Amino acid sequence: MENQESKTSSSLITPGDATSTCWSCGDMRAAHFCSACGKVQPPLPVDYFTFFALPRKLNLDPATLEKEFYELSRHLHPDLSARFDKREQEWSMEKTSQLNDAYRTLKDPIRRTEYLLRLEGVELEEQSKTATEKARATGEVKKQVVPPALLEEVFELNLQLEELRASQKMGESDPGLARELENRKAELEKKLAGLSEELQGYWDDWDRLVDSGSEEDRRKVRDKMVDLLNRRNYLRNLVRDVNEALGN
Repeated sequence: MENQESKTSSSLITPGDATSTCWSCGDMRAAHFCSACGKVQPPLPVDYFTFFALPRKLNLDPATLEKEFYELSRHLHPDLSARFDKREQEWSMEKTSQLNDAYRTLKDPIRRTEYLLRLEGVELEEQSKTATEKARATGEVKKQVVPPALLEEVFELNLQLEELRASQKMGESDPGLARELENRKAELEKKLAGLSEELQGYWDDWDRLVDSGSEEDRRKVRDKMVDLLNRRNYLRNLVRDVNEALGN
């Protein structure tokens, strides 16, 4: 089965695009199983928000999402369809896979944001499939564009990392430089924490604009989220580089 995350918004449909009657009894049915006869319904290529009957908004109640996940799990579990024909068993397995993928993505704030952006046609630079495939083919490390706001900081940090690595190759230690890098790492982690609060503000803007905003206004908020997530990814990589250099 193709991973639902790889689908674009143009290949997804909403439940309203498909028949609203049960294939087995002809009664009106729920999206995943018939409310009259209980039969599992054929899977639809819907996005993760639609799978949970949610609007494409970013503020979700984790407890409500978890409750819906376990409720659907009980109805769609393949063991329940063991007494049915092979077709129904396959539908149950496919829907259970969809359910698990959707839940893992939507319950995580960052993955949820990245997923919504992909539905909006945006591929974050670090997630670029082309860049990943090129890196694998050449054996090179995938390069990232340095966010302009971090240029000076990244330049100085890389100089310090190179200096530390050079000292380590020579079998020497530099406690003062190591302390400086620990302090820089703490600053980077503080910036990461601040980005979470900033992202929450963009969620609020996006959710409001879904209901009443223009396409142009939504695009502006979308672009701000893209910029923030690219900065976040870059900062996380810098923290990783410092930890590796320090042997943490």
